[in-house]
Amino acid sequence: MLKYSQFLRNIYGEKVYKIPVNTGGTCPNRDGTKGTGGCIFCSEIGTGFELPPAELDFFTQVNQNICHIRKKYKANRYLIYFQNFTGTYLPLDIFRRYLEQVRQVEDVVGVSVSTRPDCLDGGHLDELAKLQQEGYDVFVELGLQSANDETLFRINRGHTVADYVEGAKKVKERGFYLDTHLILNLPWDTEEDVVCAAKLMNEVQTDSVKLHSLHIPYGTKLYELYRDNQIAVISKEEYFHRLYLFLKELNPCVAVQRLFSRAPKEDTAFCNWQTSWWKLEDEFFRYADQMGGLE
Repeated sequence: MLKYSQFLRNIYGEKVYKIPVNTGGTCPNRDGTKGTGGCIFCSEIGTGFELPPAELDFFTQVNQNICHIRKKYKANRYLIYFQNFTGTYLPLDIFRRYLEQVRQVEDVVGVSVSTRPDCLDGGHLDELAKLQQEGYDVFVELGLQSANDETLFRINRGHTVADYVEGAKKVKERGFYLDTHLILNLPWDTEEDVVCAAKLMNEVQTDSVKLHSLHIPYGTKLYELYRDNQIAVISKEEYFHRLYLFLKELNPCVAVQRLFSRAPKEDTAFCNWQTSWWKLEDEFFRYADQMGGLE
């Protein structure tokens, strides 16, 4: 399994860390364009629990994070990461202004923009292409979550698998890096759906995947379903098996950013079977070895 940290080291020859920035944006399935309420697993603050407050200006957010990461991880090169909600749903003039600020930060090698596959036609890719032409790398992180259209409907994604395939094509045609987000244990998905998701990743030639174990934030529609016993979360062992099936099917050249979610215990009704993500990683790799190992 190719870890994302090694993937970046292969590109740049040294450690590169993402610097998350909170733009205070939103999503089209929150503001009524696609729907309201957002994805059923997404809280009011989105999914960026580790983000600084949006009230802080861009340079304050970046400088605080760089100081922390440089000291803790000894990294000297960075990707500016527009993490929360839908990065390419920002008004184009605001998005352009953020990219102009990126150009003013030293030791930045590129940007990573988290977005939706149906939000790539507003001119934002053109602005990212300009940045790329200046020597910056562009990573576009597309949220898919499931390769099953019925599941996407149930979680209120507001787009289809076909939309994802079309969005992935647009990203790859630009010469950008493609990263894809998936949740492997959504209540409506099966092991077959997980294997299909891996095959889809190979087909679209995603450069990396970020895998999430389902966590359930308080105050979400997903929490209401969980509280009322309308859904159940599979066991840790079942998740390990799904994860193993996915990784065995995945092209070994595809980098893996993450295997488990990370969320504050106090904000979630369920997260990682009440176990820390790094302990789960150790457990999973022991499981994988017992199953025959991973490439």
